[in-house]
Amino acid sequence: RCPGAVAVGPAVLQGHRFFIGREGCGSVEPSGGDTVHGVLWRVTLSDLAVLHAYELLHKGMYDLHRRPVLHEARRVSALIYLLRRRAVGRPQPGYVESVAAGAREWALPEAYVRAVERWSPSRFTGAVKVDVGETAKDITRDLTRNIAREVV
Repeated sequence: RCPGAVAVGPAVLQGHRFFIGREGCGSVEPSGGDTVHGVLWRVTLSDLAVLHAYELLHKGMYDLHRRPVLHEARRVSALIYLLRRRAVGRPQPGYVESVAAGAREWALPEAYVRAVERWSPSRFTGAVKVDVGETAKDITRDLTRNIAREVV
């Protein structure tokens, strides 16, 4: 989406909390004592134009704001999109799972990732690797042999 964007790294927005708005998308709002974890990006002007369109800035879904975030113990100014309507809603299908997966990819705190996942109506947190044991492996081996015999 934004080919000129460069990830600067994890950042923290203090005094805010993550929520899902009525539109089914995420945002943050002021909330004393809470913290939002995310990733700080450096973007080009053309990337910013693409982001504005993607976030429906022109339709009034989000407003653009500057907020101070902490990155590597330094306070820097970041542009963030805030939903105009702060009413809580249900997430679009797959939205929370996508946010949680990205947070894990960036090794954001697991407690924060779990807090984001609580917004998922299904509580689905991704595929789980299951050891099927020797019996399933034997069945698969036997089926493969039988198929090979039928082909020959």
